Amino acid sequence: MSERSAGSRSERPRLSRERVLWGAVAVADGGGIDALTIRSLSNSLGVKPMSVYYYVANKDEILDGIVDLVFSEIELPTPGGDWRAEIRRRADSARRVLRAHPWAIGLMESRTSPGPATLRHHDAVIATLRAAGFSPPLTAHAYALLDSYTYGFALQEVGLPFEGSDTVGDIAEPIMDRFSTGEYPHLVEMATGYYLQPGYNFGDEFEWGLNLILDALAGAIRQERRNAV
Repeated sequence: MSERSAGSRSERPRLSRERVLWGAVAVADGGGIDALTIRSLSNSLGVKPMSVYYYVANKDEILDGIVDLVFSEIELPTPGGDWRAEIRRRADSARRVLRAHPWAIGLMESRTSPGPATLRHHDAVIATLRAAGFSPPLTAHAYALLDSYTYGFALQEVGLPFEGSDTVGDIAEPIMDRFSTGEYPHLVEMATGYYLQPGYNFGDEFEWGLNLILDALAGAIRQERRNAV
């Protein structure tokens, strides 16, 4: 074996299951979940497809693994503390993570073989709600509501044609030209009186909606306690 070939082999990063899965996350982040194939993954890792198959059996196993990695990045709430603060922290973290991995939004609850990070995540959220006094039915209602809102907002946010408040006007200007007929007075009112005002950022709507949900859940648990007396 020549010194050149020996050196090139030693410089190649060692493959592992973790490296394969994080490589798959990188491919999905770059081109969406449809861009993730065994071939595209092996190319990104600089290996042959058969090397990938040594660590994962098929694409389903990859999807299970990368969804679990996404869950591992979301901050876990701590049971026994201020449940509103803990649930808020978890929701804010989930939104940030899903903005970084938008392909994961439609996959988070779709896997039938959840990994350890996924299970820890669900267990921690349930434990936080139960420790706060939520009954099992109210815990189920609250969890479904919180995830529907968080995932839905993240999906809407990544689909917007603008980024932050600085680019809203660039997108809105040609749309506003279509309002000159007077057919859409309420859209004009909202656009000129709110959306296009300095400092408006669609992302700020998340906090407003989350506060509304947490207030409603606090009211629901108080009512549940009154009913139990």
